[in-house]
Amino acid sequence: MNSGPAAALELQAELAAMKTAFATGAPDYLARSDALKRLAAALRVHQEALAKAVDEDFGRRPHAETLLLELFLLHDQIRHARRHLRRWMRRRRVRSTWFLLPSRAFYQYQPLGVVGVIGAWNYPILLTMGPAIDAIAAGNHVMIKPSELAPRTAAIIGHIVREAFSAEHVRCVTGDADVGRAFSTLPLDHLFFTGSTRIGHEVMRAAAENLTPVTLELGGKSPAIVHDSYPLARAVSRIMTAKLCNAGQTCVAPDYVLLPAGSEAEFEAQARRTVDALYPGLPENPDYTHIINDRHYARLQALIADARDKGARIVELAEGTTHARLVPPTLIFGVTDAMTIMQEEIFGPLLPVRTYQTLDDAIGYVNERPQPLALYYFDDDRHRQSHVLNSTRSGGVTINDCLYHLGQHHLPFGGVGASGMGHYHGFDGFVTFSKKRPVMLQRRLAATGLLHAPWAPRQWLIETMLRFVSR
Repeated sequence: MNSGPAAALELQAELAAMKTAFATGAPDYLARSDALKRLAAALRVHQEALAKAVDEDFGRRPHAETLLLELFLLHDQIRHARRHLRRWMRRRRVRSTWFLLPSRAFYQYQPLGVVGVIGAWNYPILLTMGPAIDAIAAGNHVMIKPSELAPRTAAIIGHIVREAFSAEHVRCVTGDADVGRAFSTLPLDHLFFTGSTRIGHEVMRAAAENLTPVTLELGGKSPAIVHDSYPLARAVSRIMTAKLCNAGQTCVAPDYVLLPAGSEAEFEAQARRTVDALYPGLPENPDYTHIINDRHYARLQALIADARDKGARIVELAEGTTHARLVPPTLIFGVTDAMTIMQEEIFGPLLPVRTYQTLDDAIGYVNERPQPLALYYFDDDRHRQSHVLNSTRSGGVTINDCLYHLGQHHLPFGGVGASGMGHYHGFDGFVTFSKKRPVMLQRRLAATGLLHAPWAPRQWLIETMLRFVSR
């Protein structure tokens, strides 16, 4: 696509065509289910091309990791939506308010219109097509803008979209950051963005000009709190496994660890064992993902240098690398709030470790900071689990593991505060891209026929009603 003002004009024309098509009638159940089925078929056909494109965009990304963390989750999302779609779409009757009897009341979910989805580069298939699946299930037409930082993957996504859908139903727009900025200014019926908090500000500001509602899936510094009663070897294994998926380039990766004081040496030893088991022979191990580009690689190196200069102890858990854009798993001990690594989301395989004296100290540390997208707590005691849940705020929580609340189709996924707004996944995604439309059906004879001017003859009735509800 063209860039600059030409891109904006082209996008506006495409959106107008999609809105015209939507105005002729929203897709019904069969059309939605068939659209999702066609998408699943196209994803299967182009599975290897997608995995290869992601590998090339990253410089190295394991084939199995792309299949599991992106394509498997997408297919399961489609399967879940098709299985439950008829139930999600049905009318739901509610009780009528007493003074409106004998009316009937119900609500049903109505598609919003043309929805925009701006995808992210770190999981360029899942985080682009996942929200689109929810929007299609809700009956919308969808415009998709994949990330320009994964251009090869974006090109394959565009091919899949053209193969599976008409241009008036689902359209894929590719291009640079200028195209993305123009995309966010469109008068869409809803805009879904996944990315950094900084860009989230810009997207929300642009959408506000058109009063376009937004869902923002951002990120933040997701903590992992380990209680001293929990087996440390198990906690470390699960934390490091989650941290090193996609080389830490995951919005819900554990961003730092809060560890009982005195456990640092054991944590380091267990982390080294875990890395040796997961990725033997680093840096040559092909299962370890590279950093997406030179800019992000340089950013991670700067975080390490800043922490070292300010007194942190840096522990690389693998030998030095000869590969471009490969950052080894790295623990950072002795971190302070003055270090940049504790001020911004890391998005890489660097893991700061802080210690605490009491659980309430750890909770207090988390609560003093912006609300994270995820919180992880390792402890088998139910009372303490409840205490942590009741005392903290975050987008989501996994207890005694990391990441996996993301894969629960029956749970919403989304941030709060600086980590985002709105939800998707499963029924919650269907709701996000729908209008919950209320309907009241009045009878021929209705009590509301008594509630009208002139008011003087009805003063006694109104006062009686008021006494009834205020007693």
